[in-house]
Amino acid sequence: MWDLVFRDAEVVDGSGAPSYRADVAVDDGRIVSVVREAAAAGCQRPTATRSVDAEGLVLSPGFVDMHAHSDLALLRDPDHSAKAAQGVTLEVLGQDGLSYAPVDDRTREEVRRAITGWNGGGPDDTSLDLDWRTVGEYLDRLDTAHGGEGIAVNAAYLVPQGTVRMYAMGWADRPATPAELDRMRRLVAEGLEQGAVGMSSGLTYTPGMYAPDGELTELCRVVASYGGYYCPHHRSYGAGALRAYEEMIALTREAGCALHLAHATLNFGENAGRAPELLALLDRALDAGADLSLDTYPYTPGCTTLLALLPSWAQEGGPAAVLGRLADGAAAERIRHDLEVTGSDGCHGVPVEWATVEVSGVADPSLADRVGRRLGSWAEARELLLADRLGTTILQHVGHEENVRAIMRHRVHTGGSDGILQGAKPHPRAYGTFPEYLGRYVREEGVLSLEECVAHLTSRPAARLRLPDRGLVREGYVADLVLFDPETVAAGATYDAPRTLPVGIPHVLVGGRFVIEDGRRTDVLAGRAIRRTPV
Repeated sequence: MWDLVFRDAEVVDGSGAPSYRADVAVDDGRIVSVVREAAAAGCQRPTATRSVDAEGLVLSPGFVDMHAHSDLALLRDPDHSAKAAQGVTLEVLGQDGLSYAPVDDRTREEVRRAITGWNGGGPDDTSLDLDWRTVGEYLDRLDTAHGGEGIAVNAAYLVPQGTVRMYAMGWADRPATPAELDRMRRLVAEGLEQGAVGMSSGLTYTPGMYAPDGELTELCRVVASYGGYYCPHHRSYGAGALRAYEEMIALTREAGCALHLAHATLNFGENAGRAPELLALLDRALDAGADLSLDTYPYTPGCTTLLALLPSWAQEGGPAAVLGRLADGAAAERIRHDLEVTGSDGCHGVPVEWATVEVSGVADPSLADRVGRRLGSWAEARELLLADRLGTTILQHVGHEENVRAIMRHRVHTGGSDGILQGAKPHPRAYGTFPEYLGRYVREEGVLSLEECVAHLTSRPAARLRLPDRGLVREGYVADLVLFDPETVAAGATYDAPRTLPVGIPHVLVGGRFVIEDGRRTDVLAGRAIRRTPV
């Protein structure tokens, strides 16, 4: 007798093949039996200690969030319903070239300050002890979080290239010396040896953006030697965006490295309707043999920190240097000119339209009245950056629905929330990405079929992560599973109420254990660090 059986489920198995009706049994954390049309065929039906009536519901593999910013949230919040309630059973952390390992004492404090807006946990936050230094120690900390029980959902990790550069050579805007490049190679190799699945970059974020292509190519050679992949937030999603995509394709081709394009879209006015050009570029690369994939979220606004919009020269030297320049009138005027006239490289080479910039969160509670407001000018942005010590997060309303729809149909597309969980009014993608795909873009608008969409969210990312036993409903696979109602599944999160949980997802299992049961979060912490599969 098995532990659990789902009776009469409509199985969408993650392969993209048509759905089928089946009983699916789980035991000791794995799928042990899939019996198709058991009742109709008169087959011996699997028996279990517990039976769940799945009539009218879809059973699918757990969803993989290919672009998550839960690096500290998983350690801070055992509940983590933001992702668990969506059916996410695995998140990929270490994104955009900035995260918390590998670090030394100096780097740890600098990176904490630099990405407080993404993750909280700033230098003055004593609620969480960042006591690790290496990638392996961070992954171990995930495994032993919350009194040794673990985390809410599984997590994989990318070595963050910006953090590596910060560790090796600080915040300098110059090419690395041979010794510094060797040190970066060693740090990336050590991270991969300790379990990272690849390397990320944030090439509109400092200090990662200071790296020339040759330096990135050398680091990608290291990634390739371990069978990992490169995940860049590339140099522009605005002016010159297509050239920026071409740069990443060429760079990884030279390095012989797999490429996964982070939040791969085209934003700002000059890119309206240009998704077909991007897709043609990707198809040419794929047809030429590129190992290429991408992720997107199903929304038009972007989300980042207000600091990120500043030109790279203004961020050289790190957070303390930025604050000094903001306080200096002449330097602040130069920043304004780059932002409003020239087009800052931190804002994708496009002059900022302040009316598109909405404050979504602040680090200083005394500034809470700014949340939800659009910025009216550089003077207001500058004042807020100084008052909030660079901790402000924003939404940028610069996307295009036609681009979002076109890109999500592509053959190598996967889902990624890019979910920043910080702030009083975060982007609803953090709480709604996966049910938004299923509810709006499958059921309501038919942009994707149900089977195709589930494959985008399950088996495709599992293949990119080289996970041989996840991403499909198959016997022998890990029982990371989602049971949802295809007629009602929907994102509850909106721009006005972004922390609202989804509906229509009654059950979510991680490793065969219910983390969501009857629509409620259990106290189960079944998640663990998922380490790179050796080549």
